[in-house]
Amino acid sequence: MQTSVHGEDVVTIVSLNLERDGGENTPDGRFPKRWLDAHHEILKPLHADVILRQEATCSDLEDERRLKAAGELLGMPGFLSPNNIGRNPTALFVRPQTFPVFERVKYNTMFWRTPPTIVSARLADVPEAELLLMSWHNAFNSPRGREREADEVTAFVDRMERRGGFIGGGDCNEEPLPDGESVTPIPWATVTDHRHLVHRTNLAPDGSRVSCRYVDRTLLTCGLHDAARHAAHTLGQPDAIGPTAGHAKPDQGGPRRIDRIYVDGRIARAILSVDVVDTTGVSDHHGLRLVLSRRGLGEALRREHQPLPPIQAVAIPLPGRYEARA
Repeated sequence: MQTSVHGEDVVTIVSLNLERDGGENTPDGRFPKRWLDAHHEILKPLHADVILRQEATCSDLEDERRLKAAGELLGMPGFLSPNNIGRNPTALFVRPQTFPVFERVKYNTMFWRTPPTIVSARLADVPEAELLLMSWHNAFNSPRGREREADEVTAFVDRMERRGGFIGGGDCNEEPLPDGESVTPIPWATVTDHRHLVHRTNLAPDGSRVSCRYVDRTLLTCGLHDAARHAAHTLGQPDAIGPTAGHAKPDQGGPRRIDRIYVDGRIARAILSVDVVDTTGVSDHHGLRLVLSRRGLGEALRREHQPLPPIQAVAIPLPGRYEARA
């Protein structure tokens, strides 16, 4: 068990979009430096119990050689999603000492550009309760696609309301709702990457462009909690909602909080901390680390307390009816 600076046993969840899986192998077949650095210098020292990975681009090659190597290095068996039109699988790793029972969940992948990796697990302390773990990478190119994918996530949330707990997250490819965020909304009239503009906005009746926020609004409304938002607003950890992507892309609006982890309302009570993991020089996305009280996670899975109420996302206003033109 991990005992952290919090003075109690913890369970750690990490999410990381490793750009293009660190790159292609070297000509002599060795893994690229950025892949090695990501696993040796970033992921392994975090001692995570669950890792939600995105852009496992090369991990399905050579009989899943990279996936197996990552699992051996981390001491965490890995799962890889089916490879759909995105050609950029997601992955998920689970520490067997914490979750001694875990297995892949099969589902219909037709509604996903990049299918998520979904695993059913059992916390060692609460073997009678199921915990669903989900690593997703929402469509980069389609507001309508992300809406459909978010709707599919809610089906799994509904399933776990009757059966156990839910932890999921990854690259949402959308901004969160603006309430209490540390970064101001993107002034879309100043964005010069017009493809990105189309991918990340909807057209308002007045002709302005409005940020897509369907993923965040939908997941909050159905009862999930954004772990970083909870840490920032409830636990006094403002750095938890720091940007995770876009640092090198001023033509797309600059740094944004694109990568997020969501948990159900009972597990939200177990959150101890969330922080952004700096991956400069390794990936174009920073990682996220969510630390849960192990005792609190067990209580959540045993349903010993009521869930935190849903965030009233439908009531969170945007500036005016639509975001103002920049």
